[in-house]
Amino acid sequence: MTRPTLDSFAIGFDHRDRDRLHELWDEILDSERWSEGAMTARFEALWGELHGLGAVAMSSWTGAALAALDHAGVGPGDTVLCPSNTFMATPLVATHLGARVGFVDCERDDLCMSLTDLERAISEHHPKAVIVVHIGGHVAFRIEEIAELCRAHGVFLLEDCAHAHGATWNGRRAGSWGDAGAYSFYATKTVSTGEGGMLVSRHPELLEQARAYRNYGKPDHVRSGVNFRLSEFTAALGVVQTERMDEIVAWKNRVAREELDPVHAGRLRLPDGMTSGLYKYVVFDPIERSTGKVYDMPCHRIMGESIDLPNSDWVAAHHWCVPLYYRP
Repeated sequence: MTRPTLDSFAIGFDHRDRDRLHELWDEILDSERWSEGAMTARFEALWGELHGLGAVAMSSWTGAALAALDHAGVGPGDTVLCPSNTFMATPLVATHLGARVGFVDCERDDLCMSLTDLERAISEHHPKAVIVVHIGGHVAFRIEEIAELCRAHGVFLLEDCAHAHGATWNGRRAGSWGDAGAYSFYATKTVSTGEGGMLVSRHPELLEQARAYRNYGKPDHVRSGVNFRLSEFTAALGVVQTERMDEIVAWKNRVAREELDPVHAGRLRLPDGMTSGLYKYVVFDPIERSTGKVYDMPCHRIMGESIDLPNSDWVAAHHWCVPLYYRP
């Protein structure tokens, strides 16, 4: 049978897993528990084991990021630094907590946060937190130095891993360098549950607070929180997708190496030892058919900030994304 073309959109779901998914949904129906049950715990355990970190499932990336920043004590009068080359969700979680956003430029080679500009911004703004974003599916090339810089200044570091499913550097997963990492399972992601998110961290007290945060601060309401609970049915999708994730990522990388690399000399190139989850296959040469840009307008432009971030503007104008959808 001929495989469908790579540029025909497909959710990253392996349809061989339908029966497995239906079995898990039947388990939920039989349990008479559709929220805060065993399936969510199973999803968290799988994701946590894969990343070597504790994990708390949320109904969205936003819930994971808000829980992390709330634990860091971010509030009115504080500054949170984040790249301008990102989705608006990144700065909006900071402004939702009443903080001011300070935008940082990106690098042209990996589209991610500039270490040099971050050094400037930390000295200028004395932030409570920094959000580093892994753009397009790979780990930010300077994540080690960014994490070291934040530790040296006592700044909480949140990794925005919304694109970084399956991304590794010398075997280390995205989300493991900072104080916390926030994943998205939105419908277009390499691993998708339609809607959903996951918070990962090595700090037990942060994870404990996040569990309360997603459920109105229950049981004692000493901690703040709202509703970011994940449905058990959505968690079942997460279990199936997590079990399949490394296979999905390996398939996308094989196709990229064999079919796309030979015809895209101007592609984004990864350092040795890094594997991208290939949420996006980024090139710096115009192409006939693109899925668009990762982001076509930097956040500082959207929010009307009068600052000079030349790399962010350059990246918005000079990159494109080659279609690459999982179709085993």
